[in-house]
This record gives sequence, structure tokens and C-alpha cells, in this order.
Amino acid sequence: MSILHTVNKSPFEKSSLQSCIAHASEGSALLLYEDGVYAATKGTSVSDLVAGVAGVKLYVLGPDLKARGMQEERLIDGVTVVDYTGFVDLAAEYDKVVAWV
Repeated sequence: MSILHTVNKSPFEKSSLQSCIAHASEGSALLLYEDGVYAATKGTSVSDLVAGVAGVKLYVLGPDLKARGMQEERLIDGVTVVDYTGFVDLAAEYDKVVAWV
């Protein structure tokens, strides 16, 4: 079963991201949105954790990046930026969506 995991909390305030990554398996995806987008930034205390997730596709919601004044150039390599339509497409593509709050 393919799973889309979503994280909307900052990894610097909550442990949602760490819990998600511990349960994400190969073939699943991780979408970061709202304050979760901070986890996709290069050079942070969690960037190695996020970049090292093997076999999991990484996505970030573009409008939430923009709302926080973040540039795509600051994202970890391999992170794909999606818009709201892309978010819906991901939810439809995967068998199950799990929200880590």
C-alpha cells in the first residue's frame, strides 16, 4: 500500500517529522506544508534526516514556501515543489494519506 505522509508542523517545535520518517517506507511520499516546509531547508539540524530518507519521494507546498519568504534555491536537493493542484493529485495518486500533526 502506497502512503502519502503529510507534515504541517515545524520540526523545530514538534516531533511530527521525526515520527513520520520513522514510519515512512520505501515507495511512499512525504509532503511538507504550512510550517512543515522549514524541514526542507538546506543546512538545518534536520536537513540530513530529511535528505537521508531512502525510497521516499519528498514534496513541499510552494505557496507555503512563498508565504514564509523562502526561496526554492534553499531547498534540499531532490525536493519537488507542488502547488495546490499538485497536492490534490498526490492525495489521489497514493492509496492512503496519513497526516502527522
